[in-house]
Amino acid sequence: MAATAPADVRPDPPVPPAGGSPLQEFGYQQELHRSLGRYASFAAGFSFISVLMTVFQFFAVGYAFGGPVFFWAWPAVLAGQLLVAACFAELAARYPISGATYQWSSRLSNLTFGWFAGWIMVIGQIAVVAAAALALQMVMPPIWSGFQILGGDPAPLSRTGAANAAVLGVILLALTTLVNVIDNRVMSAVNRIGVTAEIIGAVLIVVLLLTHSERSPGITFHTSGAETGVFGALLVGSFTAAYVMIGFDSAGEMSEETRDPRRTAPRTILAALGAAGLLGGLLVLGGLLAAPSLTDGNLATEGMSYVLTSSLGDGLGRFLLADVVIAIVVATLAVQTAACRMLFSMARDGQLPWSGLLSKVNRRTGMPTVPALVVGILAAALLLLNFSSPEAFLAIGTTCIVMLYLAYSMVTGPLLVRRLRGRYSSRTDALDEAGRPLFSLGRWGLPVNVLALLYGLFMTVNLAWPRAEVYDPAGGHWYFQWFTVLFLTITVALGAAYRTYRKRVVSPR
Repeated sequence: MAATAPADVRPDPPVPPAGGSPLQEFGYQQELHRSLGRYASFAAGFSFISVLMTVFQFFAVGYAFGGPVFFWAWPAVLAGQLLVAACFAELAARYPISGATYQWSSRLSNLTFGWFAGWIMVIGQIAVVAAAALALQMVMPPIWSGFQILGGDPAPLSRTGAANAAVLGVILLALTTLVNVIDNRVMSAVNRIGVTAEIIGAVLIVVLLLTHSERSPGITFHTSGAETGVFGALLVGSFTAAYVMIGFDSAGEMSEETRDPRRTAPRTILAALGAAGLLGGLLVLGGLLAAPSLTDGNLATEGMSYVLTSSLGDGLGRFLLADVVIAIVVATLAVQTAACRMLFSMARDGQLPWSGLLSKVNRRTGMPTVPALVVGILAAALLLLNFSSPEAFLAIGTTCIVMLYLAYSMVTGPLLVRRLRGRYSSRTDALDEAGRPLFSLGRWGLPVNVLALLYGLFMTVNLAWPRAEVYDPAGGHWYFQWFTVLFLTITVALGAAYRTYRKRVVSPR
């Protein structure tokens, strides 16, 4: 457990000495099992991003509002997220601690601000777990109609499709919660195997789609379908890319379970985002080129599943969709694991209700059991919204993106303030445990940090903007149009209420 109770103002970024445990200087004991290697660390970030799951889940949304031109939102979002990832890579080398967003923000600013960053992040991660589990509806019924358990229309935005998505999602959450309880090595093995299958499948799909092209890449400059104009189409079309390229910081979340974390985590953060960004962009392009038709409406409703089964045939298409199912399962597991580590890290500092239970680690398995159960149950409860209205599918997905983008900005913001005040050094002579130089942005640190913060704030506003045509296309559900804003407001209000209660009632540790 934590050796010291963190004060509201936490220490400046340390210059780590060579040798010693990565946790010693932060006052923590090594409780989680440090068994993850470089590929497992990469898998943690890549599986959270899960390019197959997210592209298949949100391709239809991007195309519905942007048409072919929505493709160009992809490189723009990738460039912006690489700026954020570069800042995170530098911090991962200096703070190799679970609960990365909370730890980084609180140590760069103060404990109160960092607590809210961690609180928003963990609630956002729980929403991501729910959104990831819902993705099964995009691929399982197309594989076999028997997976449409509730019958009726399998489209995820239909009433029966949305309800069936919730049923499949709850079943998946039961499975991932079990894996997150069993053992650290089991979780890592599932992650590695799943990510390997996903990468192989994604490369194969890209190759097959590009070799079955029906048109040239010039189609991406066509503005047909961009009813709100090119700029508006790119703003809404960016939802797809924004949803795909989050979670790369999971390699930092798993630092306490990673061998040589100061060296490994920064590289795997950047590698996971870079690999996912490249593969995802090629998947989107391949889907646009290989689709039998761009105007029959299927791309805007069935998305990539329609492209695979129509262009590659039912047999091969369904086989590849089975690989997407694996990606969804592994992604849900990875996101749940990251949320568990955030709860564990905050509870270890005594910063959450029932911290004693949430911070307890099973010595045999090396896993925090109670956080896994909490995340699984809360995510399953969120899935129940799908029974009320199909619009919940999109509302949950976009809400979780906004939460993570805001939490990321609550790290890059304090980091920029530190740089401007001369209280943060990107010095290249700081060393890791083996005496090797840490990852550093050097003189590029300030401009990269400025652009990362501006990008993050812009995307947070863009994603949260209550567009009726996006969030409530059928009309009559104002709460779905404002769902993201309401959800974020309630999250912050509950957090503020708890902090006030804790300050008044709970004695300082």
